[in-house]
Amino acid sequence: METEVLWRAVEARDARFDGAFVFGVKTTGIFCRPSCTARKPKRENVAFYDGCSDAEVEGFRACLRCKPKNEKAADPQIEMVLRACELIDAEDQLSLETLSGELGLSTSHFQRTFKNIVGISPKKYAEAKRLQRFKNEIKDGSDVVTAMYEAGYGSSSRLYEKAAENLGMTPAIYKKGGKGMNINYIITDCELGKMLVARTPRGICSVTFGDSDKELRDGLDKEFPNAEIAENDHDLKTAVDAIVKYLAGKNKRLVLPLDLQATAFQMQVWDFLRKIPYGETRSYSEVAEEMGDKKKVRAVAQACAKNRVALLIPCHRVIASDGKFSGYRWGIERKKKLLATEAG
Repeated sequence: METEVLWRAVEARDARFDGAFVFGVKTTGIFCRPSCTARKPKRENVAFYDGCSDAEVEGFRACLRCKPKNEKAADPQIEMVLRACELIDAEDQLSLETLSGELGLSTSHFQRTFKNIVGISPKKYAEAKRLQRFKNEIKDGSDVVTAMYEAGYGSSSRLYEKAAENLGMTPAIYKKGGKGMNINYIITDCELGKMLVARTPRGICSVTFGDSDKELRDGLDKEFPNAEIAENDHDLKTAVDAIVKYLAGKNKRLVLPLDLQATAFQMQVWDFLRKIPYGETRSYSEVAEEMGDKKKVRAVAQACAKNRVALLIPCHRVIASDGKFSGYRWGIERKKKLLATEAG
C-alpha cells in the first residue's frame, strides 16, 4: 500500500515528497525526484528507493533534468506520513491513538495531516491494505477462509461487509473474476435518448446513456465480462420509474440501493458528489479542495469518469473552473440538458 502512496506522488509530481524517496525507471536506467517533469513512466517500470545511494547500488544513474543528488531535506510531515504507512503496513489493527502516540502527535493533528497527504483516513488506509492482502491471497490460490484469516479479518461477516463495499461482489465471486454474478438490465427511451439500467441482487450497478441498444449492451458486457447478464425488468421497474421522473424534473431526490466497484478514493469522491444539492454545481478544483487536497483535481476528474451510475452519483454537477461543461462520459449535450433541468 505504501508504494501506491509513492506512485500517486510521482503521478502528481508532488514536490512535497522530494527528499523522502527517489524512483528508478527500469526502461531508461535513470532515477528521479518525485517532482521530476520528465515524461511519466509506466507504473510497472518504476521502482522506489529511500535515497540516491540505494538507487545507484541497483545500477540506476541520476536524472540530468531534476538532479536528485542535489540534496533537499524531506518535508517532516511527509516523513511522518510515510512512517505511519510503514506502521500500518506492518500491523493494520493499530488504533489511531497508538499510531499518533508512536509518532508523538495528537490524534486530531495526525489524522488531519495523514488524510491531507494520502487522501483517505488512517482507518480507510488500513482497510484498503487489509482488503488488498485478502485479494493477493485469493490470487495466489488460497481458499476464501484461509485468505480471510491471513488478511486479518476476525470474522466472515466483517470480510463480506468490506468486500461488498470495496469489490462490489462477495469474495467467492471475486475469486472467479465475477463469474456467477447475476445482473438484470433493461433498456428504455428517456429524455436523453436510450438509457440502460442494470442491477445485481444487492442494488443498481449501472445507469448509462447511449444512442443504441447495442452500444449500451456492449458497454455492460465490457464492464462485467464474466457475469450472467439477462435482459429482464425484474426488480427494475421502481428504479426506472424514479429515474425517468427525475429526468423529467418531477423528482429532485434520487436515492436507490447501489452495488458498486470502486477504490477507496473513488468512493470518497462519489460520496462527496452525492452531497452536492440539486440545482447546484462544483468545479473539479472545488471538489478537490473541499476533500482536503486542492492538488488532486485530476484524480477527482478520473473518479468522476469512472462513475457508471449516472444521476445516482451526480457527476454531471461537476464542471470546469471556467464554468464550461467539460468531462461527461455520456456527452456534453446530455450534461447541459441535465443541468438545465435542475436549474428549472
